[in-house]
Amino acid sequence: MTLRLQARKLACERDDRWLFEDLDLDIRAGEIVRVEGPNGSGKTTLLKILSGQLADYQGELFWNDRPMRQARQAFLSSLLYLGHAPGVKGALTPLENLAWYQALAGGAGHEAARLAALESVGLAGFEDVPAAQLSAGQQRRVALARLELTPRPLWVLDEPFTAIDRDGVAALEERLIVHARSGGCVLVTTHHELKASGELRRIRLGRGGQDAER
Repeated sequence: MTLRLQARKLACERDDRWLFEDLDLDIRAGEIVRVEGPNGSGKTTLLKILSGQLADYQGELFWNDRPMRQARQAFLSSLLYLGHAPGVKGALTPLENLAWYQALAGGAGHEAARLAALESVGLAGFEDVPAAQLSAGQQRRVALARLELTPRPLWVLDEPFTAIDRDGVAALEERLIVHARSGGCVLVTTHHELKASGELRRIRLGRGGQDAER
């Protein structure tokens, strides 16, 4: 699988302060890339820039060695982004939320696949409960079901472990490792210390500058 997301001389300023500057990245298939740094260092901003949601930055982005402006459609068709908030509509059931996600992704999908995705994240029996009645952890699991439902090679995940219990954390971590080992790539922010070894690479943001290392 061809998968390469690059950034050259990436910089972003907020409130007259540089969050990061002269940041070079080369992210490839088979990697879990963890973005680290203190609060306010620009982790979420970096994820939003790399996922095409923010245009207020300096530098260049490339997808599979093509400038992002030329490869944007191919990039978006390869991307699955989950933000810090679960993005679950409270008036809809988990099944309805997943159907809505699938429609946004350009397809109708099948209810059997949605049921299987919910079962995979421990929500069997909650399929028809309005999401507003679910706990924060269960709402997070609804969002995480998209990882099973929407086959995309590049996952960009902002604090995906938030509010889920120990079993959920272990299952999600294993899912990230399996995805990377099958040729996908995960770009993630998290306060959870990941157990992945060979797949894991770190990008550190902060006052002392930024760097990327294995």
